[in-house]
Amino acid sequence: MTTYVISVPGTFTGAAGQETQSELARALRPVDPHQTHMGNEEDLDALTVNDDGTFTVRLRIDADSAPEAERAARSYAESALNAVGLDEGSAPLGPAAVTGIDSEG
Repeated sequence: MTTYVISVPGTFTGAAGQETQSELARALRPVDPHQTHMGNEEDLDALTVNDDGTFTVRLRIDADSAPEAERAARSYAESALNAVGLDEGSAPLGPAAVTGIDSEG
């Protein structure tokens, strides 16, 4: 089992206020990549939202392979978005990508 940091980009197509963003960040907390031994602290925020409504979710995923980790991260991100009332139409996701492998995890 390897620990991966997976980034999943997305876009809020409507209003996703600060409260929704905070709820989403809390929903992502169990897989927060700050618990890995890589990257700069600011580069590992579980949720980064840009002024134009685009966002990136970064997740720590334990998996046997990169493709498995990417699938798990996308599924987790979708579940977290659904938990705060956002669906595929209001927050579509782009392709997940490995952005780090934690060799010390």
